[in-house]
Amino acid sequence: MRLEVITPMAVCVDRPVRRIVAEAPDGHFGMLPKHVDFVSELVPGILLYETEEGNERFVAVNSGTLVKCGDEVRVAVRGAVEGDDLGELRKRVEADFRQHDEDERDARAALARLEASMIRRFRDLGMRSP
Repeated sequence: MRLEVITPMAVCVDRPVRRIVAEAPDGHFGMLPKHVDFVSELVPGILLYETEEGNERFVAVNSGTLVKCGDEVRVAVRGAVEGDDLGELRKRVEADFRQHDEDERDARAALARLEASMIRRFRDLGMRSP
C-alpha cells in the first residue's frame, strides 16, 4: 500500500509501505495492505510504518485525519516530523515546538503593535474632528 502524509506546507512522506500503526482517540490501530477502507481521526502522537525493505520509520504527527481507500493511505495533519530514531525524533519535535512558540510570540507582538498603531490613528482622527 502507499502512505502519504501531508501537512499544509509539504508532503512529509510519500512511499510504499508494508504496515502502518497509528493512534486514534480510542487507541492504537494497525493496518496491512488488504485492510478494509475507512476514515479515522488521529490524535497527536507517533505514526509508525514499515518500509518495503522491512525498516521501521516514525512520523510524529499533530492531530489530523487518516483515510484508507484501496491501496492508498492518506494522512492529513497540521504538522509532521519524520525520523527513524525515536530519541532524535523527540529532539526535533521539541525544537520545532520551540520554534513554533517563538513564531507565535512574534506574530502576537506584531499584532499588538498593529492594534496600538490603529488605536492611535483613530484617536488622532477623533481629535481632528470639528
